Amino acid sequence: MLAGRIAPERDSEARFVANLGRAAARAAADGVTLLVEPLNARDNPGYFLRTTDQAVALLDRIAAAGVKLQFDFYHCQISEGDLAAHAERLIGRYAHVQIAGVPGRNEPDRGEINYAYLLELLDRLGYDGWVGCEYRPAAGTIEGLGWARRWGIGGGAA
Repeated sequence: MLAGRIAPERDSEARFVANLGRAAARAAADGVTLLVEPLNARDNPGYFLRTTDQAVALLDRIAAAGVKLQFDFYHCQISEGDLAAHAERLIGRYAHVQIAGVPGRNEPDRGEINYAYLLELLDRLGYDGWVGCEYRPAAGTIEGLGWARRWGIGGGAA
């Protein structure tokens, strides 16, 4: 559930909470979990939801069991840093994790984030959800999947 851009002439927070509350009630009837994702301001200027703390505060206001955080390590690193502490503090609040390399949003094995450590931490914390990869392959799609084989993920021909 994307929060959208800030509308200066309106109370964006109140509108987001009200709309998400209504959507959560409808989704709950179908057993669907809704996710909210903070996005960093560098890549998404003007986007309303920017930090995990802001997202959790809004989730607390909405108070619907079927609304969770989508924890994107890429956005969190750019906006907040301290990824391991966030993963530990927020366990149970997120229902999906996304990864990409920082700073270029390329393959997760490139850049400043130690995903081997963080993925092991998620296991130790008991996270049993999916980890999605949302990145821009540096050299094309097929070449961009090579990192996964090196980590023992996937299979088949390159």
